[in-house]
Amino acid sequence: MKKLLHLYFKTSLVLRILAGFVAGSVVGVIFWHLSQAGGDGTPGSTLAERIIPHVLPFGQVFVQMLKMVVVPIIFFSLVVGASSLPIRRFGHIGLRVIAWYLATSLFAAVLGTGLALAVDPGSGTDLGAWQKLAQLKMAEAGNVAGSVSDQGTLSQILLNLFRNPFEALAAGNFLPIIVFAILFGLAIRVLIESGDPERARRLAMLGDLLEAAQETMFKIVDWILEYSPIGVFALTIVNFGLYGPSIVGPYVSVTLGVVLGILAMIFLVYSVLLWVVVRRNPLKVLKQIREPMIMAFITRSSAATLPVSIKTAEGRLGVHNELAGFSLPLGATINMDGVCVHLPIFAILAANMFGIHLTLGSLVVLVITTVLASIGAGGVPGGSLMLLFIILENLGLSADQIAQVVALALGINPILDMFETMNNVTGDLVCTYAVASNQGLVDTPAGK
Repeated sequence: MKKLLHLYFKTSLVLRILAGFVAGSVVGVIFWHLSQAGGDGTPGSTLAERIIPHVLPFGQVFVQMLKMVVVPIIFFSLVVGASSLPIRRFGHIGLRVIAWYLATSLFAAVLGTGLALAVDPGSGTDLGAWQKLAQLKMAEAGNVAGSVSDQGTLSQILLNLFRNPFEALAAGNFLPIIVFAILFGLAIRVLIESGDPERARRLAMLGDLLEAAQETMFKIVDWILEYSPIGVFALTIVNFGLYGPSIVGPYVSVTLGVVLGILAMIFLVYSVLLWVVVRRNPLKVLKQIREPMIMAFITRSSAATLPVSIKTAEGRLGVHNELAGFSLPLGATINMDGVCVHLPIFAILAANMFGIHLTLGSLVVLVITTVLASIGAGGVPGGSLMLLFIILENLGLSADQIAQVVALALGINPILDMFETMNNVTGDLVCTYAVASNQGLVDTPAGK
């Protein structure tokens, strides 16, 4: 037993996670086949249906542990990052980070729209077959619709940015946390630079305390990551056990478009960015960030992957703490390149399903709406589903038609969300590294 434990902890975490994913996929597919072959048709009658509920908690524990540390890490990281940058430099660097995020999101939306037009998902497909599939997920789609309606109007969304910070921290509401944390960090920095030595000394001590709290949270993350291969194994069993390999069957064109778009973003767009703008070997840089990429693929959450992203940016890429602590938490919420690839493809699918002709003007509006909507994806698993309602409503679809398309999206979302989140996290790290390299905020340049 001791030898097994020694071998487990000695093996690279990335290899352990990959092994858990592969093993979970195999076991999950076996369970799925058992559920197809056995049982009398009643819920819970197959061996797979009886076993999966006992496996699921091991995966849920992993996700819940990650969620447990996400909010404090976002808060401490943003405060430390905002309070560490001199005020004059904060505005300059902050604008550069946001500009990079918006630029890559815009490019992703254009790429997604172009691929959607090329793949032309849903064209030539029997609408009745799509509607039959949609009925299977209609109730779940209604729940998503309720979540969207709770968001309110644009004015309400803006007001929600300035909610009670303690309420936002307790609820895990990321955007208000980000706003408050940045303001809190900026206030610390302004008071430090106010010219009062005693005040500056006290606030510097507060900054040290917050940085120590951030390091403490990272240590907790290290412990959680040691459990991650087991959690990944359990989650993968459940996903493949419930959906099986046939999940991609009716959605081949959609899957093809999304996956091709995301791979193009990671291995072409980001690679060109690293090679031309940053003057770094893209393959070496991508190799350095493989751990958060894999973690994002498994957890389907940019926010849950954030602790690993920050550690990788600082430890492997050499990005200074003040920039990594500011840029990556911000990116986990507003930079959703994978979502920008995904949403236009489902919009084109909806247009084909219901015979809507999209003009050039409609496509331009689709791209702009996609970029703006992606900022609200929230960095949580499946966040793009709520945004799909906004995109489809903007196309002029009725409530019933929107529900049908979202119901279809729900069927394949667990698979697509893995690729999307990997794209999101990769984009966060590449943009952060680009800004760090150009601003001299990197110690040991990767990929030279």
